[in-house]
Amino acid sequence: MPKRDTHTVRSRPEATIMRTAPPLTRSAVVAAAVILLGACSAAPAEQTAADHGEHAAGSGHGEHAAAATPAPSASGSVSNALGQPRDLALNLEVPWAIAFLPDGDALVTERDSARLLRVSPEGEVTAIGTVEGVAPEGEGGLMGVAVSPKYATDRSIFLYFTASNDNRVVRYRFDNNRLSGPKVIIDGIPSGTIHNGGRIAFGPDGYLYIATGEVGDRPMAQDLKSLGGKILRVTADGRPAPGNPFPGSRVWSYGHRNVQGLAWDDRGRLYASEFGQVTYDEINLIRKGGNYGWPEVEGTGKDKRYINPIVTWRTFDASPSGLAYSRGSLWVAALRGERLWQVPLKADGTAKAPVAHFVRQFGRLRSVTTAADGSLWVGTSNKDGRGSPRSGDDRLLVVPVR
Repeated sequence: MPKRDTHTVRSRPEATIMRTAPPLTRSAVVAAAVILLGACSAAPAEQTAADHGEHAAGSGHGEHAAAATPAPSASGSVSNALGQPRDLALNLEVPWAIAFLPDGDALVTERDSARLLRVSPEGEVTAIGTVEGVAPEGEGGLMGVAVSPKYATDRSIFLYFTASNDNRVVRYRFDNNRLSGPKVIIDGIPSGTIHNGGRIAFGPDGYLYIATGEVGDRPMAQDLKSLGGKILRVTADGRPAPGNPFPGSRVWSYGHRNVQGLAWDDRGRLYASEFGQVTYDEINLIRKGGNYGWPEVEGTGKDKRYINPIVTWRTFDASPSGLAYSRGSLWVAALRGERLWQVPLKADGTAKAPVAHFVRQFGRLRSVTTAADGSLWVGTSNKDGRGSPRSGDDRLLVVPVR
């Protein structure tokens, strides 16, 4: 086994609007094994008492006939797509989202502790502090983070979090490792102990996209007057973005159960990862104004009013949270499935057979984001109350993509 090098976190001033947080440490270790597994297809299902928002490992799910499953990919270009992963940061508390600053450092949120961290590519971890106003409960807490595409001039970052009565998006000035000037740009997003969505990201068009959940209130996903169960598209001030499909509305797409991943490919196409109920999880290619069927359809259906996913998995293989794009593939962080899914894309934006990497090697995976060099930063979620923490958890990994 390689030696572990322990490093001390550099002390930096805390933000005035945040509570102080204890320092962190990190280690470096090289270990990897690649296991391939493919899965696809779908069918609707009825809700049962075993319906879990993030599919706890070992939790009961309705038993249904197995869908057709494509064979795992055996091509070298796919199976050898990843290099050896290495630990970048250890002993974190449910790292939920990762967003890169222009200098290559990343901002990382911790859902349950409500801490905001800064992590360098060398593994130096700085605790910026604990965000005021966050009320962690169940699947809610400090979740999404996005860096303004105009950060060089406006120094703005955005956080999505659960407050006492709602989910909201707040814009801050982030300068010299301090947060200041908080401004709520969207409030009133439904909140609950499950299905809070939470992923935010700026698209190639410069607008902010926000993934929300229906918090267990299924009809909400089809209600265009509600912000729950949607993907929203807004300006940096939270107003409906020009060109949105419904006049005066922030809604970009709807009929979603619980989206926790957003990513664009190199042609500017938007994809979203979505938790199913008890049978099938999804990856969707998002269209302007599209209705993705929940709660009428779970997985693939025959009703032409609803857009079918490009990939589905049985819930015990996936529970897809974070989503990233790198070198021709989508990369999906799977919670219950405890693996990193690779979804190679065809030229038309549809999917080839998915390939599973690192099956059960690192436990539950929550976040995955693409760095400037094309590598993936991956965060585990073993301390979220549904996983089995290992020594060093939770952790950030760096995974080279060839």
